[in-house]
Amino acid sequence: FRSTKLQTKNSDTSDPMAPGDAKKGKKIFMAKASACHDAGPGCVMATGPPLYKIIGKQAGQWPGFSYSEANKHSGIVWTEEILFEFLLNPRKYMPGTKMAFSGIKKAQDRWDVIAYLQAASA
Repeated sequence: FRSTKLQTKNSDTSDPMAPGDAKKGKKIFMAKASACHDAGPGCVMATGPPLYKIIGKQAGQWPGFSYSEANKHSGIVWTEEILFEFLLNPRKYMPGTKMAFSGIKKAQDRWDVIAYLQAASA
């Protein structure tokens, strides 16, 4: 899988993990991902697998979801850094994924969505 150098949130900061804004991230998630994914406790499977407590989970392992072979056998364990890269362009990061999503281009928006996923899983 494509491994690119992790981009920092802001070019003037040395902290690539500067916190995102969960409130803004929820708005972005609802607009771009909620049609296919759920992220909170008690979430249900939809077009895509649930994203509840995704940080630290191995990719392609949610019971009962029909993942692509690329996802099932990726060996990825989701971290903030990997999600940051993946969300830029999922099909480029994981060739063969079934995920039909063009990605989130703005770095700040990706950090915000990651912050929301963490908050929704707390």
